[in-house]
Amino acid sequence: MPFVAGLIAALALHQSPASPPVALPDQTALEAAIAERDAALFSVMFDGCDPAALADLVTEDVEFYHDKGGLIATRAAFVADYRKNCEARRAPDAWRSRRELVPGTMRVYPIPGVGAVEEGGHVFYERQGDGPETLVGRARFSVLWRWEDGRWRLARAFSIDHASVSADGR
Repeated sequence: MPFVAGLIAALALHQSPASPPVALPDQTALEAAIAERDAALFSVMFDGCDPAALADLVTEDVEFYHDKGGLIATRAAFVADYRKNCEARRAPDAWRSRRELVPGTMRVYPIPGVGAVEEGGHVFYERQGDGPETLVGRARFSVLWRWEDGRWRLARAFSIDHASVSADGR
């Protein structure tokens, strides 16, 4: 039992340099900050092709769990995968996707000493080249945002419950 007590004490004393500010913002300010980071992240992921901007939005030890694609761990691997997908989208007839947060689904939970967890639902649209956009899927997500270097960065993400959506939205 002394080992367990020592381990708990060591963990309690550990202070990560990536800790959030001394005091997390109030709930309203925290939700606004996380909503802004969510919008920035998905704008870069789906609208832009800026690996440097994506790298700035995630932690070095990022882990992204996807129920269809598996795990991508580390900033380098996450950005490399993104860069590859960006290159593929440059073709005039390439498939392009858009993500939209489902209104009213975003929830933000402060995690003292760590950051905040964001949960919600989103839908995805696709189009080929300049063709018409079609609603194609939906999913849920949970994201751990960590305060690091004066900004909120994605540290862990779970993208789950992906499902196709028919033309009538079901």
